[in-house]
Amino acid sequence: MPHHLLSGRASALAVALSLAALSPAALAAAMPDLAPVKVQLVTQHDANVKRLRDWIALPSIAAENLNYPQGADYMAQLLRDAGFQHTEVIATDGKPGVFATLDAGAPKTVGVYFMYDVKQYEPKEWSSPPLEGRIVDKPGIGKVMMGRGAVNQKGPEAAFLAALHAMHAANRKLPVNLVLVAEGEEEIGSVHIAQIVRTPKVQAALAKTVGVFMPTAMQDLDGIVTVSLGAKGIVELELVSSGEKWGRGPSKDIHSSLKAMVDSPAWRLVKALGTLVSDDGNTITIDDYPVAPPLGPAEKAMIAAAAPESSGPGAMQSLGVKHWIDDLSYTKAEERLESQPTVNIEGLVAGYTGPGGKTVLPHRAVAKIDMRLVPGMKFDDAVSALKKHLAKRGYGDIEVNVTGGYNPTQSSADSALIQAQLAVLKSHGIAPLLWPRNAGSYPGFVFTDPPLRLAAGHFGMGYGTGAHAPDEFFVIESTNKNLDGFDGAALSYVEYFYSLAR
Repeated sequence: MPHHLLSGRASALAVALSLAALSPAALAAAMPDLAPVKVQLVTQHDANVKRLRDWIALPSIAAENLNYPQGADYMAQLLRDAGFQHTEVIATDGKPGVFATLDAGAPKTVGVYFMYDVKQYEPKEWSSPPLEGRIVDKPGIGKVMMGRGAVNQKGPEAAFLAALHAMHAANRKLPVNLVLVAEGEEEIGSVHIAQIVRTPKVQAALAKTVGVFMPTAMQDLDGIVTVSLGAKGIVELELVSSGEKWGRGPSKDIHSSLKAMVDSPAWRLVKALGTLVSDDGNTITIDDYPVAPPLGPAEKAMIAAAAPESSGPGAMQSLGVKHWIDDLSYTKAEERLESQPTVNIEGLVAGYTGPGGKTVLPHRAVAKIDMRLVPGMKFDDAVSALKKHLAKRGYGDIEVNVTGGYNPTQSSADSALIQAQLAVLKSHGIAPLLWPRNAGSYPGFVFTDPPLRLAAGHFGMGYGTGAHAPDEFFVIESTNKNLDGFDGAALSYVEYFYSLAR
């Protein structure tokens, strides 16, 4: 097992418990006086909030080719304004990336990952215009900024930039150097992230870092903060069945009465999909599919600690479900969530889907698929197995159009990157929960895989929700004792810098 993957020899829970021996006072004592920085965060609050609002007003949406290269240019300018001495736009075969460095003359260097793109939105589904960044009152939470990208990921990233502005205004030298890479295709599977990171000068700069983190909002309404040690990988693709490719069925939509004498590409796709999974849809049956390694004892211990059975009813209610797969207990369902790869149908379209009926036999059918991968599995192996499986089963004519994706990612709990996070959280009196990996995906693989083999993760105080959904928001001023507002989120990055420097 590569050194950057979780090892059974070092229980992540033991690492967390070892921090319990350090009192919050002792950890806080190691932190310099941050009062001048706090004053600047208050002084600059309105300007920082406006910066986030202005950024939300410029959505870069890769799936729609919207605001490129404007989004990358805007990202580069935000970094220059925040004090990065070197910034440049990196061309790729797709949307451009941004590379920036901030040399503070410090002994240690930290990597930072940004995304400047956002997901699509449908304005009529929102209670507030998605590009206006309005301040809205949320009972039990406080004042929030509502807008596409507010929490995923511009809010946390804007708080990170605010931390740099406050440090500069307080005449505080950054205790670590920064190397930052930003991409504009995260929401379509980070298709060209490797082209950015593996540009020789970018890779050389990242190789000098102690690891790479992505600003995020870690806090939850109940006060729980979870530190995740990785994420599943993903393959995003389309399966297309057509009369043209098949050589049977129609080459255009025809009257449905002709089904008695003409083959159906739509039924062909349905039958092909049925070979990918078991009858209940829950077990992958693709021939020679890469094997998912089982969870180790340390990972199971994390899940047992973080997912008590008492949390099950609330989880079901929030998701709108009444049963877990196989009627598993909540803890066992969480183990399955962490350990199992998936083949999921995101969308299935053929022929007419409007009001009423339209008696057609479609000439083309499309299934949008995502396949989640756990650490130990590889993107290329999964795609290869799928293609070979379809050909072997007689469905070689069905097009496999891969649109994005990447390998899973995993880091060790004893890495400097994670240890520094735990120290900051402990200094706030927070006992964080360690989690083996996110069930969702982000392209951390490009840092944790060879040749870099770095630790990678997420960090940041604050709260928001609604990613990819209507009414997405990020907390600006909190009335909830468990949540920091924008200024607190920004301050957490300053504390993280000092913790990493130690």
